[in-house]
Amino acid sequence: MEWRDQGILLSSRRHGETSAIIEVFTPTQGRHAGVVRGGTSRKIAPVLQPGAQLDLVWRARLEDHIGSFTVEPVRSRAAVAMGDRLALAGLNAVTGLIGFCVPEREVHLPLYHRTEALLDLLGQSDVWPLAYLQWEISLLEELGYGLDLSSCAVTGATDDLAYVSPKSGRAVSRIGAGEWVDRLLPLPDVLRGLGGADDAEIVQAFRTTGYFLSEHLAADLGGKPLPQARARFVEAFSRSL
Repeated sequence: MEWRDQGILLSSRRHGETSAIIEVFTPTQGRHAGVVRGGTSRKIAPVLQPGAQLDLVWRARLEDHIGSFTVEPVRSRAAVAMGDRLALAGLNAVTGLIGFCVPEREVHLPLYHRTEALLDLLGQSDVWPLAYLQWEISLLEELGYGLDLSSCAVTGATDDLAYVSPKSGRAVSRIGAGEWVDRLLPLPDVLRGLGGADDAEIVQAFRTTGYFLSEHLAADLGGKPLPQARARFVEAFSRSL
């Protein structure tokens, strides 16, 4: 068995004396793991940094084996991330969430392209938080947990939408909220793609997307907690305001 593709490095860990096991996210093979022989060497180890774009050749005797990778660097994103604390936190959140919730060897081409585009914005602090929020919305949608923010779940109205139902993921208007208002999640305009990218609204929106990531998506994955990297990024962004 053999395939060749490009991909984003999600993680790398030592394996034995000189090798490393890496996990990558690719457009045609999905999230995929394999062994890199000599992965701890001075030549290869600096290449195996999370977020790196790699040219990959995977080989194995059988399809269900872990197999081995031959890797060549395409571009590194580590230098940008290491020089910017918020960028590093964002990079770790992205790679952590992909590794956590995307099923192994399941192809998600639209999500891959969105992820690559997002990581190419690393270091652009004026656009990164909004781009990351839009990526989380896409992640939920791609994995079957998309939010329906087009109209009120109670009244059907399309105006004055202010909340999100934590159960259905549908929008709720101020009138429709009624006595349930304290149990609903915020729906800032930025979450619907309306108005400017106000940073305070982005923080509000992270509360809502985070709820569906943890209470719906993660709950369906056996109740495992979300990677702490996501919370660290949101906290770092909130502190930067």
